[in-house]
Amino acid sequence: MEKKEKEMSFLNHLEVLRWHLVRSAAAIIIFAILAFIYKDFVFDQILLAPKHPDFITYRFFCSLSEMMGMGDTLCFGDSEWTLNSFTMSGQFSTHILTSLFAGFVVAFPYVFWEIWSFIKPALYSKETKITRWVVFFTSILFSVGVLFGYYLVAPLSINFLGSYQVSGQVANQIGLSSFISTITTISFANGVIFELPIIVYFLTKIGLLTPEFMKKYRKHSMVLTLALAAIITPPDVTSQILVALPILILYELSIKISARVLRKQEKS
Repeated sequence: MEKKEKEMSFLNHLEVLRWHLVRSAAAIIIFAILAFIYKDFVFDQILLAPKHPDFITYRFFCSLSEMMGMGDTLCFGDSEWTLNSFTMSGQFSTHILTSLFAGFVVAFPYVFWEIWSFIKPALYSKETKITRWVVFFTSILFSVGVLFGYYLVAPLSINFLGSYQVSGQVANQIGLSSFISTITTISFANGVIFELPIIVYFLTKIGLLTPEFMKKYRKHSMVLTLALAAIITPPDVTSQILVALPILILYELSIKISARVLRKQEKS
């Protein structure tokens, strides 16, 4: 079967790749500039929102606690610590870095589409049809992962870390960059983790992964999952469980995806 496009030289490929990267970088910069301009919305309404006691996650857990007859057991979010900027350029540096991060997250679907547009001509027509929805599902999974990290894992994490004390003589005064870094890192890490089904799909397609292999090492994957959850979350059991559960669910889903890919290959 012939490729969809004629063979190009190595330098031509580099030139095409360069323009894909340029357009991707331009999209990130455009959204980063918008995030920089609308800093009040980005910081007050999004990044700093988990610090307020009326954040939607805290209200949900408090309502759930009352519905289950547990009183105020699951009610939390009353932050007694303050955010501070400890360096002269701290707020400005955080503003720039946060804007770049926001630009990448918002532009991710377009960036991935650019990368996929570079890879796509190298595929056969049949392979292109099979991967028709890859950009859509990759973007959806990344977005769901980011939202999961932001609304569930991050609030629990910052409440645990913000209220933890080794002694009553030590008050918590959290640095702005540390707080923002915790929110963005957890959200981004979850976005990447939720790409597991897509990764498994392609590894199965090229013959590097099979459902039998994933089933054989299921127990090992559980240990790695708990280790990964411990890395991207603070030493808070609740946060680690919240991260570990979707990973395990995605792992089981990936096994089914891998098996389905192999069945289709066998029929072909």
